[in-house]
Parts: sequence; structure tokens; C-alpha cells
Amino acid sequence: MKNRNFSFFDRFKSSKYAWNGLKILIKEEHNAWIHLAGLSGAVLFSFYFRLTPLEWVAILLTVGNVFAFELINTSIENVADFISPDRHDQIKKIKDLSAGAVLVSAIIAILVGLIIFLPKFSTIF
Repeated sequence: MKNRNFSFFDRFKSSKYAWNGLKILIKEEHNAWIHLAGLSGAVLFSFYFRLTPLEWVAILLTVGNVFAFELINTSIENVADFISPDRHDQIKKIKDLSAGAVLVSAIIAILVGLIIFLPKFSTIF
């Protein structure tokens, strides 16, 4: 175990690994592209409709959760594939459960988006 004193500089330097994880997610996971498109649309509509700070918080938290769950899901899938490259029922169950977490977060994000944006769209039409 490392026995070094805490350093903000070292913590900042180590964030490069987290940024690399985001880069890998966007580069390799097609579902992340869909989430990125949804995030882009939500942010554009948020600026267009001049959301309140509380509405912004709801949008950012929900899309942030989707990306966080996608990162966790991708990590679990990569570990599972490393441990058992062959098809295995228990590994499939683990991967399906983690994918389910992403689905739940995406459904919640869509519902939050509908709650916030549907009334605003109805004023246009």
C-alpha cells in the first residue's frame, strides 16, 4: 500500500485515467453515441427554452446518471468478458443486470425530459 501524503496535484494528475475512460466509452461503445445524441438534444432544448436552474439540475443529473451507469455497465461487461470469454449463463445474467441499470436510468431520463419539455413544446404548437 502506498504511504504518500495527500496532494491535490497528484489527484489532478490521476484524473487523466478517468478522462481516458470517457474517451474509451465514446470511442468503443455504440450505445454511448445514442446517449451522447440524447444529451446534445437535451442541452440544446434546455438553452432554447431557457430552463430554470432547477430544470437544468434535473436534466444534468439524469443524463449524468445515464453516462455513469453506461460506464459501470461497460466496465462490468469488460471484466466479465476477460474472466470468461466463452458464453456462460452466469456471466450473461451479470451482464444483463448491469445493462438493465442503464435501461432504467435511460427511461428515467426520458421521463424527466418529457416532464420538462412537453409543456414547453406545447406552447409552440
